[in-house]
Amino acid sequence: MDADADSEDTSPLHIVVFPWLAFGHLLPFLDLAERLADRGHRVSFVSTPRNITRLPPVSPAVVPLVDLVSLPLPRVDGLPEGAEATTDLPPGKYELLQKAADGLAAPFSAFLDALGKKPDWVILDTFHHLPAAAALDRKVPSVMLIVFSAATSVLYGVPRVSRVVHDLELGASLVQRFMFTYETCKIIAQRCCVELEPDSVPLLPKIFGKPVSPVGLLPPPFAGSRSLRTNGAAAKQGDALVSWLDRQPAKSVVYVALGSEAPLVTEQVHEMALGLELAGVRFLWALRKPSGVPDDADILPPGFEERTHGRGLVTMGLVPQTRILAHAAVSAFLTHCGWSSTIEGMQYGHPLIMLPFFGDQGPNALLMEAKGSGVLVTRDAKDGSFDRAGVAAAVRAVAVEEEGRMVFATNARKLQELVADTRCHERCIDEFIHQLRCYKE
Repeated sequence: MDADADSEDTSPLHIVVFPWLAFGHLLPFLDLAERLADRGHRVSFVSTPRNITRLPPVSPAVVPLVDLVSLPLPRVDGLPEGAEATTDLPPGKYELLQKAADGLAAPFSAFLDALGKKPDWVILDTFHHLPAAAALDRKVPSVMLIVFSAATSVLYGVPRVSRVVHDLELGASLVQRFMFTYETCKIIAQRCCVELEPDSVPLLPKIFGKPVSPVGLLPPPFAGSRSLRTNGAAAKQGDALVSWLDRQPAKSVVYVALGSEAPLVTEQVHEMALGLELAGVRFLWALRKPSGVPDDADILPPGFEERTHGRGLVTMGLVPQTRILAHAAVSAFLTHCGWSSTIEGMQYGHPLIMLPFFGDQGPNALLMEAKGSGVLVTRDAKDGSFDRAGVAAAVRAVAVEEEGRMVFATNARKLQELVADTRCHERCIDEFIHQLRCYKE
């Protein structure tokens, strides 16, 4: 495929997008799909039936151009009924979801064959190696979309592993999945912008050895309007949380949410709880039950809820995160620093208390620390553990101590302005589309 800019070609493209089965991937892919459709391009958004039903409604302005394509997720022994995204998984079941996702390759191939005219591009998530093979077999050019920060790619680079063969078997490692998708794609797209990461973004083409297109931060629509669709019970729970926030003073509540893929073990839950108690702040904590703990077991420290009654609320289950972050009572965000959560924290102007665990979370936290918008919870240098004193100190530094609180809040507002800069993000999308047009077979 040769790069050849053709400024005369303005015909609409047909682009297939296929995100990984996690809402931290599904939602930015959907935002990208809508931005492409807003420019007149036809988009086929591919996922599984339950994930499709839980997505926020597509913007009415682009509904005619966005086709939601449901592919049945194969049954895998041990995978809970109805588990189609990482948020549905109990701890220890991630590999079963990977195995089920591999089974989407055949229906995805059938979908491409049934289109009649092949699409112009397929945009794939980093771990969709078998769909990448399906696109390659059909001579459909692909883009690998990385939904992580540029800082993460700069830190980790391209894994150095033996070349991945075309007939990659099921059960491949995450590195193998990434490598095959990377090797077959024509363009790398990344959820980043030079305005936020001026040092990292320019390094990406050299790191990947391929054209790289920043697509912006893909922030969801503002003011909490882009929440997942939920059933009646979950919707009532969300309303109850917002009602509780309504009764709290402005800028007084620390929102605590540490993601769905690495829930705390019981000992960590206790240290987190006692740290929040020591800090003396109001808090709303979205907690996932640790692995192996019965549903009816009390995992909080004895007497914790009684001692923090009135100023703290612990909730389990699906939480409407953007509604909570948009609420005037929230003052700071205690987060694991997944990239989607980090962007949402920036979007609503909240300083961050950061407790990363794995993957891209560490680089994201270091990026936010360098921007002066938050503090990392101190960990033990030998085993990586954290304790109540470290949690309390970080919370106080960001949300209580006057001098530091004002500095972090000011820097967080600067990042909020960047996320709200629509010209920046729209320019990124326009340049991405231009790059798609520049590549012709």
